[in-house]
Order: sequence, then C-alpha cells, then structure tokens
Amino acid sequence: MIDFHWPWMALLLLLPLLARFLWPRFRRPEETEDEGGFHVTLLHPSAQQLQGAFQSRQPRPAFAGRVQELLLYLLWISLTLAIMQPQWLEPHTELKTQGYDLMLAVDTSRSMTALDFSQNNQPVSRMSVVKGVMGRFIEGRGGDRVGLVVFGNQAFVLSPLTLDLRAVDTLLQDVTPGMAGDATAMGDAIALGVKKLRERPEGSRVLLLVTDGENTAGTIPPVEAARLAVREGIKVYAVGVGSNQEEVMIRSSDGQYRMESDIGLDEKSLERIATLTGGGYFRATNTHALEEIYQRIDAMEKTEAEQRTILIPHPLYRWSLGAAMLLLLALGLFPEGRKRLPRSAANA
Repeated sequence: MIDFHWPWMALLLLLPLLARFLWPRFRRPEETEDEGGFHVTLLHPSAQQLQGAFQSRQPRPAFAGRVQELLLYLLWISLTLAIMQPQWLEPHTELKTQGYDLMLAVDTSRSMTALDFSQNNQPVSRMSVVKGVMGRFIEGRGGDRVGLVVFGNQAFVLSPLTLDLRAVDTLLQDVTPGMAGDATAMGDAIALGVKKLRERPEGSRVLLLVTDGENTAGTIPPVEAARLAVREGIKVYAVGVGSNQEEVMIRSSDGQYRMESDIGLDEKSLERIATLTGGGYFRATNTHALEEIYQRIDAMEKTEAEQRTILIPHPLYRWSLGAAMLLLLALGLFPEGRKRLPRSAANA
C-alpha cells in the first residue's frame, strides 16, 4: 500500500497555475493586452538594425514552447511528489506472548529405574516414560522460559530458565537415575526451584515437581519449602509417578534388576504442597495417566498470545527525485524546446 508522509504538500501542485493566471509576467504574449485591446509593442529608433543583429538566431518552432512548458510542469510535479515523501507500507505481523517461567524438578533417585510402566506391551522404566512425556510437554511450551532441576541426595540446576526448549529437552534426555544420588531430597529441590524462579516477574512462576517417593534426604522439609514458594507467589504442581504394585523390578547398584518393595509415595505431603501454593497434585500410575496429567497442566498454565500487525514504511521519494533530475537534464540539453548547439555551429 502506497502512502504519503506529508500529503498536504500536494497543494504545491496548484502553485504554477496560480502564478500563470495571477502574475502577468508569466502570461503569454497573446494574453498580455492593455485595457484598449492592443498588444504591448517594443518601440526602437533602429528596429531594422536590431532585427539584423538577431538574424543568426534560429526561429523557434511553434511547438517548442509547448514542449518546454510540459517539461517544466512535469519537473514541478516530480519535485512535489518527492516533497510529499511517498512510501510503501509493508504489513508485518508480530506475535507477542505473555510467557511463563516454568521450572521442572525431576526425581533421579534409584527407584526411577522401576519397570512398572509399559509401552507397546513392553515394560519400561519410570524415567523413560517421564522423559518421553515431559519432552512433548516442553516442546509445546513455545514462548515460555523453561529450566531443569534434578534431585537425588542433593538438588542441582541442570539448566537455568531459557527460551531454548530444544536445549532443555536434550539435557532431560541425558538424565539418568542415580546421577544425583539414590535418595530423594524433595524439599531441597523445591527450595532451589523457588530460588531461581523468584528472580522472574510475578504472576508467571510455576514449579513442576516429578517424584516417585518421599523425602529421604536434604536439609529443608518439603512443607517448609512450599511456604517459601507461597511467599514468592510460585505455584507448585506435584506429579507422583509409580504404580500401585507392592513389588516392582528395580535396578540395583550392580546394574542388575531385582524385585524390591517399592517405597510408597508421600501423597499427603505432595497434596499439601500443591494446596498451599495454589497448584495441584496428580498421581500417574501408567503412561496414559501421565500423558493426561501433563495435558491438564499445559491447559491450566497456557501462554497467552497477542497478535498485532504493524506497517513498515519503505521510502519511495528517490524515484520521483530521480525523475526530476532527468527532466532537469532534458531542460538543460533542450532549452526552449530545441537542442543546444555549440557557439561555432550557431554562428555558421
């Protein structure tokens, strides 16, 4: 779309017409008559000698004046268009997102190796299912900053809050059970997530806690860590992972799988944490349930997007200014509508 920055400058197009009709100097000879209807004539005592002095000058063609007048009008129009500053407005759509700051706290204790989930009728570990489902969850959080905390005997920040979701997912896929120890420092993980999230703007802080056991290590009780989250305005969504089987296959320290009594979830503590912070607690006993949980959390804390279209101006005055320069060159080469000749050729 073409627009003009100064459209009111178009009034200058009327200036030559006003000058022609209101200023007698610019009126044509046939239009300059006195009140008696006679033409103004130059009187000279030696008119014949004066005429002979200009006999070498070529007679001006009848159409030459019209050509010169047309070039002058076109020159004026081109200059006026350049002053009006024409511009091409290119539409550009911007997508402004009000993203969340989402910190994922993943339990990496040894019990996450338990084979009590299944995919395609094949037993898989809890950690494998969490990686797959959380990977899709991270991929769908476009516009959000996502960070990753892992916890075992202690809690560690594996990835700070970042918009690079692919990098976070890559780090998540490299997580292995036992990398932070075999115990479960749940309270420390919550407190560490709160520490990183409190630096972000209020109203967008969310902590997603994924665990399959109860707090068995660390220095901060989970409920006390939850109170810190409340003070900082952080919601905590707790996801308890694990089936209801009394015995499950768990990989031991020597790498072999053995039947062990699964440590039960401290669901009361997880529910209390979620309730205190205004989040929610979910229990995932199979792959399908875990998938639904992440879909529900994704819907609860959905990023808001605002779309707006702006017009980017591209100036076009160079074209009209270039045309004016060419017209000015034509007026210089063909004054009075005829080609300029060298002095020697004119006297020949």
